[in-house]
Amino acid sequence: MTAEDDIASVAGQLAFLTKTVEEMTEQLEGLRQTADDQKERADIQQERIDLAARELTQVSDRLQAAANALRQSI
Repeated sequence: MTAEDDIASVAGQLAFLTKTVEEMTEQLEGLRQTADDQKERADIQQERIDLAARELTQVSDRLQAAANALRQSI
């Protein structure tokens, strides 16, 4: 092999590695976006769960007050 052949071979390998790294970067960015989207959905679900829990607590408090008022009236 000549020096030119060696250079051409290394250049080809470098081009292949560069393309591979670019593809992996795109895949990583896609995975990162997917993870961000899933975290956002999880955060929204947690907010809804927290809101539902507060509402249930309020309903429970009102039911308890109504039960107490009913006991006192009997």
